[in-house]
Amino acid sequence: MFTAPSVDPNAVAKVRDTLRVTAATAKILVARGLDDDATLAAFMSPRLGQLRRPEGLPDFERAVSRLRQAVLAQERVGVFGDYDVDGVTSSALVAGFLRQLDADVIVDVAARDMGYGLSVAAMQALLDAGCKVVVATDCGTSDHEALQLAAAAGVDVIIIDHHTVPPADEAHPSYALVNPRRLDSTFPFTGLASVGLAFYVMAALRTALRDESAFAGRSLPDVREWLDLVAIGTIADLVPMVGENRVLTSLGLATLARGQRPGLAVLMQAAGLTPGGAVTSKQVAFKLAPRINAPGRIGSARASLELMLATDLVAATALAGELEAANVLRRSWQDAVEGQAKTHAAAYAEAASLVVAGSGWQHGVVGIVAAKLVDAYGKPAFVIAIDEAGVGRGSARSAGGVDVYEALVAAAPWLTRFGGHRAAAGFTVEPQHIDQVRAAIETYVASAPRSHVRMACDAEVSLRDIDERLVGELEALAPFGPEHPEIRLVLRTATVKGARRVGDGSHLKLELADASGAIRTAIAFGQGAQAPEVGALVDLIATPVRNVWQGRVRVELEVTAIAPSLAVLAEIGSPLAQAALIG
Repeated sequence: MFTAPSVDPNAVAKVRDTLRVTAATAKILVARGLDDDATLAAFMSPRLGQLRRPEGLPDFERAVSRLRQAVLAQERVGVFGDYDVDGVTSSALVAGFLRQLDADVIVDVAARDMGYGLSVAAMQALLDAGCKVVVATDCGTSDHEALQLAAAAGVDVIIIDHHTVPPADEAHPSYALVNPRRLDSTFPFTGLASVGLAFYVMAALRTALRDESAFAGRSLPDVREWLDLVAIGTIADLVPMVGENRVLTSLGLATLARGQRPGLAVLMQAAGLTPGGAVTSKQVAFKLAPRINAPGRIGSARASLELMLATDLVAATALAGELEAANVLRRSWQDAVEGQAKTHAAAYAEAASLVVAGSGWQHGVVGIVAAKLVDAYGKPAFVIAIDEAGVGRGSARSAGGVDVYEALVAAAPWLTRFGGHRAAAGFTVEPQHIDQVRAAIETYVASAPRSHVRMACDAEVSLRDIDERLVGELEALAPFGPEHPEIRLVLRTATVKGARRVGDGSHLKLELADASGAIRTAIAFGQGAQAPEVGALVDLIATPVRNVWQGRVRVELEVTAIAPSLAVLAEIGSPLAQAALIG
């Protein structure tokens, strides 16, 4: 059933007194290993000074030196990014900052019909445009054919990427491969998204140019102005929200809230976010990121790139309209593919993994459909769209900590191409090999070690503990994401005073009371079919939130799970309850 971790009461008291927070918040911090003064201070007040220097990151200085040379010599620099949010934001950051340095820059992003990553065609276009240096962001690590084409033409390619580096017998064909996942990297944090790495490289480039005579008497651009893009790309790519990522995202969300970038300001309004108000990682993940991703899912991500770089509201407004239209189309494609994919998934109810394929599926939505299958079935999911040319393009999402990149390595003999990292990956396969791919993936996943969520929830509280002060304290623990998930609290033996289905009937609105005399409202999204009877005693896992409606702020609970109270089950002799109570 629902359990909260045991914590040292002395540590809780110390944290409570040090930070002057409620006991509930102190319990949460201790449960998450945040109990010594130095760790707490850094966690509660993220600063750029907390970022570790890029020492041990192979080719980092080589990349910065080559870009410095390109800027000073006015060599044409081509910037190319992948079509997802991390690729778009990282390419926009690099191109935009280089332009602020008066560099000669052209920039483009991948298109779905050309496949993910840095294609030979994309590289040839950059060569034809006269680029002497190419910066590939969020792609390039595995794109050897395109890199060899550039090398043969005497063009230096700098790769800023975080995807898994395949083992190779030969030296990598790029000029510089800045990737913390390289086997020879000793940089202590491998979890940076490509946009975070791009920020590191641009910050170092600024430092390298600071004393150059070409910049004497002029102020250099401030790379911190680009932290809003860093936050968006980091959140959207589902990298661990700890260490450097938490610092960059915290500061980036504050930059985003200021609305200084015309394109993002317009996009935020289209997404229903209040201009000038605080922006959360959840709002980025569910409101901004899908809109930025949408053009790349249905075709070219060019509109998203141009929105990031827009300098006036007129152009930004038109581009935001393109993103909104693309997002509507994406939703319709997603609904159609998701329904069919779930029908196919039913045939693999007993399998450890889901590998489903369909002809005519839009390959731009297979990634999000794979994520939906993970949510629905709790298994690693691999979704393949077979196009008219007979090419299967797939996307994989992890569950239970299973490394989906390694699952694809196991299926490599039957794949045309693949790349990615442990949480998400992409691949291409010929349809006649899908059965072999499915078998290889299933064999790997069935025997792979699985990690479980570190804790079902963070602390046990009463309804009386749920107030505006607690919500404010929990908001200060943001941003949330992988390895630092949203706070979840256990509440026990709450009496259901009211229960009704709302929205389209799939959601549940509750009124709850407990022995403390407190009464709170709650919303359980997607749980309308599980409405308890009025008067029932329930245990639940929930997150306290602010509900703002028509200018009024009210504290309520977002319910993750609800079940008959353990106390009630114990009274009727439930073995499950007895086992839980005994421990």
